[in-house]
Amino acid sequence: MRLSIIALLLACLPLLAVGDELPVPEGEVLLTVTGDISRPNVGAAALFDRSMLMALSPLTVCTRTPWHRESGCFTGPLMREVLSAAGVQGERIVVQALNEFRAEIPVEELHDYDVILAMSRDGEPMPIREFGPLFVLYPFDDHPELHNEAVRFRSVWHVAEIHAP
Repeated sequence: MRLSIIALLLACLPLLAVGDELPVPEGEVLLTVTGDISRPNVGAAALFDRSMLMALSPLTVCTRTPWHRESGCFTGPLMREVLSAAGVQGERIVVQALNEFRAEIPVEELHDYDVILAMSRDGEPMPIREFGPLFVLYPFDDHPELHNEAVRFRSVWHVAEIHAP
């Protein structure tokens, strides 16, 4: 009995413990983290593929968004866990979309709310035409105070890169 509880606890640990090296992605790179990071895995950047991202505390957030007619259940890693995996230390990040749109997000906000880097909606990977492959998603339904212009601006879709200045 004791061994099975330990095995269960170990299975629940995130992909990386503090001090572990970030593995090199084996699949298509979906996200590049650059700037002031302490855990690069390719040159000076931290690159993540789908399996690496999904191994970082994935969470499902069911919510309505200002851009969808109906609520959906979005799944992806917590943004704060992605930043931790890359070793981001700063107080803010800049999220960049495939079309080079950029938004600055205070890191503190990612600790105050369970903001995810959504990778799927209702169990299906999100294609580019539907905000994918990565979408900064705030838990709008759980926190009415998030319904404001600043948060909508920070809810970047088609995310390609995070930069830690």
